[in-house]
Amino acid sequence: MKSLCLHPLLAPSSALVGRKVFANHLTTKCFPKQLRFHSRYVVVSSYSSSSATLSAESEVDKKQVFDGDEAALLVRELRNNFDSGKTKSYEWRISQLQAISKMLEEKENEIIDALHKDVSKPRLEAYITEVFQAKTSCNEALQELKHWMKPEKVSTSITTFPSSAEIVSEPLGVVLIISTWNFPFSLSLDPVIGAISAGNTVVLKPSEIAPATSSLLANFLETYLDNSAVRVVEGAVPETTALLDQKWDKILYTGSARVGRIVMAAAAKHLTPVILELGGKCPAVVDSNINLQVTARRIIAGKWACNSGQACISVDYIITRKDFAPTLIAALKEELENFFGKDPIESKDMSRIVSPTQFARLVKLLDEDKASDKIVLGGQRDEKKLKIAPTILLDVPEEAMVMQEEIFGPILPIITVDNIEDSYGIIKSRPKPLAAYLFTNNEQLKKDYVDKISSGGMLINDAVVHVVATRGLPFGGVEESGMGCYHGKFSFDSFSHKKAVLYKGFDSDPDIRYPPYTPEKAKMLRAILDGNIFAIILALLGWSK
Repeated sequence: MKSLCLHPLLAPSSALVGRKVFANHLTTKCFPKQLRFHSRYVVVSSYSSSSATLSAESEVDKKQVFDGDEAALLVRELRNNFDSGKTKSYEWRISQLQAISKMLEEKENEIIDALHKDVSKPRLEAYITEVFQAKTSCNEALQELKHWMKPEKVSTSITTFPSSAEIVSEPLGVVLIISTWNFPFSLSLDPVIGAISAGNTVVLKPSEIAPATSSLLANFLETYLDNSAVRVVEGAVPETTALLDQKWDKILYTGSARVGRIVMAAAAKHLTPVILELGGKCPAVVDSNINLQVTARRIIAGKWACNSGQACISVDYIITRKDFAPTLIAALKEELENFFGKDPIESKDMSRIVSPTQFARLVKLLDEDKASDKIVLGGQRDEKKLKIAPTILLDVPEEAMVMQEEIFGPILPIITVDNIEDSYGIIKSRPKPLAAYLFTNNEQLKKDYVDKISSGGMLINDAVVHVVATRGLPFGGVEESGMGCYHGKFSFDSFSHKKAVLYKGFDSDPDIRYPPYTPEKAKMLRAILDGNIFAIILALLGWSK
């Protein structure tokens, strides 16, 4: 894995990077409270004041960092447990889903508290986008699993008569899920639910940039789930490197396209299939033929009230007509004040920026010469609180940094065009986004947008809710914004192999398919393949032993 050069791209700015120490035959009573057990591994957080007591007080004779050897041992154990067959049963899968459901009910407050510690998520926002999302996925799996697991019957043709066929969903094996920090709970647990539903053993690597949620997931999944089949490995670059160097049966990664390339390169060494949930600059085209207040409120909900814009599906930039832009900005300003008050930095209803490094990156976008004089609303920031006020920029030049990269923060550029149809060219000139939004009452414009714009998902006259509140739709990207999808049945399918099975009997075995290939046989075989009923009758009656 050294050749992949993970460190420059994966290394977090946080000092909260854990180290993994291998521990056998021990209980939590042997260690101080600062140590957290996750199956075979003990995580020693760098902010623990008593980590030095390990060497003096613990009963571990040999302590190792979680490296390639430890990762290989972990995968080997999970593969052996998978090969035992227990995770394939309906009863095991249901028992694990019921345990997750119980955990979500019993630990809701602790989950929300951890999310507040990591990104100051308002409690209602944390519940809707994290806890409720996980509950919805778990409940759907509990209700539908038996149906999902049933083989799908497929019709057969006369050429295989008599026969029957079906598609059998079988688990892939050992799955790695590498999660992210912006929705650290739901984007960790949702794919775990899918992998378990499909009957796999699972390793979850949460994001170290959200340490409270990472620790919570490690503790809760160990407590509630079957540790012989579901494990959590905390850590940062060394742990991720060690995990990626192993042979997995599928990898799901959520994060940036840069790291997505590294994950894909690592998977390619073993021909491991991947699901990459990435991101990109998600556009929102706003027509003038709209309900202005509703549009403004929904854009705010899909930007600033969505983890302060730190979401891969949040509105990244707006395209609207030049003559309509002042009206739209005024409506956004009014509704932002209604939502967050005159001083939004003091609002408890806005999440903070996740880290000082991310804060500095966003400030750099705002302070660039090409962008700083384009601010028409907001721009205030508080480094101590890691908060930036909702900020709108008007007609930022294309070459500005804020238009060259995914913003992932509370900054919203507005690009103006003479005709709304001109927005198509702007969007298509960029990599395909994870989500694309359109606000209009023009039916033809809706049809054209769906037809002409390629994106992972699309939503007309709202933002974000197609992912968090709509059952039955897949979530996934296209090209630069990702590959593969999950959510609900799509999660089950993504973590399953669809095995084609054909059943035949011995009752009919016409000579026509066997050598020697005489002209008569060839003539009749072609007639059968072409669907000539008369020739088929002759074959059935006259050309069988």
